[in-house]
Amino acid sequence: MCRVVDLQQAVLAKNDACAHTLREDLAARGTAVVNLLSSPGSGKTALLERELTLAHSRGIPVAALTADLATENDAVRLARSGVPVKQVLTDGLCHLEAEMLGGHLHGWLPADTRLLFIENVGNLVCPASYDLGETLRIVLASVTEGEDKPLKYPTAFGLAHLVVVTKMDIAEAVAFDEKEFRANVERINPGVEVVLTSARGGEGDGLLLDRALAARDGAPVHIPVMTRKSHHVHDAEDGQPHDEGHTHEGHTHDESHTHHGEHAHAARAQDRGHARTTDSDTVASSRS
Repeated sequence: MCRVVDLQQAVLAKNDACAHTLREDLAARGTAVVNLLSSPGSGKTALLERELTLAHSRGIPVAALTADLATENDAVRLARSGVPVKQVLTDGLCHLEAEMLGGHLHGWLPADTRLLFIENVGNLVCPASYDLGETLRIVLASVTEGEDKPLKYPTAFGLAHLVVVTKMDIAEAVAFDEKEFRANVERINPGVEVVLTSARGGEGDGLLLDRALAARDGAPVHIPVMTRKSHHVHDAEDGQPHDEGHTHEGHTHDESHTHHGEHAHAARAQDRGHARTTDSDTVASSRS
C-alpha cells in the first residue's frame, strides 16, 4: 500500500513541476488557462460553445482544447464557434496531465491567444488531482445532478476558483434547491462564487468569459481554504515549489486512490505519446 501511495505522490509531484513550468511559459506569452471540470452530461460543452462564440464575436483571441476517451463530437461542436479547437483522445485515460497538455499545445496554440479553455475529461475524481497550469479552475454541476454533489466530490469542488450551475432553465422542473446547493458548496469551499447559467435560456451568458478575462488581466482569484491550509514544498528531487492555488495535501483521496492504477497507466501512456489529437481544421474537413 505504501508503494502505491508513494507512486501516486511521485506522479502528482512530477505533474506539479510540469504545471509550474507550463503556467510560467504561458503567462510569459500572455495566455491564461481555464480548466473546466464536470461530470459527463453536465452541459459543459454547450455552455463553452456559447462562451467561445461570444469571444469570437467580440474579437477576443481564444482557443479550446477538449479531452475525451473517444469520439471527436465535442470538438466538432466547439469548432462551430469559429475559434481554434483541438481534440485530444485519451484512449481510456481518465484525465489530462500538465506534461501531456504542454505537448499538445506545442506548435498548435496561436501566439496571440489570450485565453485557452480546457474541457477536461468528464469526471470529477481523477481530473481534480491534476494541476494543468491553469489560472482559473471552474467546476460545473447541472441542476439534474443533485444538491449534494459538492459533498460527494469535495476535492473537485474544494479546489475550484469558481462554481457554475448549468441548465437553470429546467431547475424548477427537477425541483433543484439552489439554497441547499449553495450551502453545500460553502461547506466545502467557503467564499467561492457560484454563478447560475443556462446555455439554452441564455442565463449567465458571458459570465465565464468575463471572469476568465479578469483573472487573465490580474484580478484577484478566489483561493480555496483547501489550498490555504497547505503550502507544501516537494522533495529536492522535484525542485519546484507547489504553485499557490493548487495543492494535493488537502485532498480527500479516498476516491482518488481507487484510481491509482489509472494514474500509473497515465504516466506510462504519456511517455509513449499515447493520446491522439485532432485540430479544428481536421474536424471541419471531416464534416464536409
